[in-house]
Amino acid sequence: MNFWLSPATLHVEPARPGDAETIARLHAEGFYRGWTREEFAAYIAGDGTPVYVACDARRHIAGFAMLRHLGEEVELITIAVDRKWRKKGVGLMLMRALFEALLMSPARRMLLEVAADNAAALRLYGKLGFHKIGERKGYYPRPDGTPATAIVMARDLG
Repeated sequence: MNFWLSPATLHVEPARPGDAETIARLHAEGFYRGWTREEFAAYIAGDGTPVYVACDARRHIAGFAMLRHLGEEVELITIAVDRKWRKKGVGLMLMRALFEALLMSPARRMLLEVAADNAAALRLYGKLGFHKIGERKGYYPRPDGTPATAIVMARDLG
């Protein structure tokens, strides 16, 4: 599966075991508690948690997304874009590639959680048709010790 993301000359494809180090670095840049290379290597190798990367022809990774299949539902576990690629549509294209990849799966709805103060992510998910179905107070830890609320969102896949 390859999804081309013009005009950035990036494409989306399944992650490979050798991508775990870069994916862990990107995750740590975007989240207070990043996951380790070993954790991502296990997800990449495992069943039920597909990881996709947006990369160029030389396999420089601009971003990634990871799913968890739950029967007729699929959860967006995490998504992160390299700082130098942010605000260039990489997150949007990763999400669209995920939707395309899920067309032949049994999944009928996608779920996700996002920090209530993550305005950029909330805009992206709203643009993609997600709507709020709940919230989890104090769900995300923050560096200063104050917890952030998670907004739980869902979108039908068709």
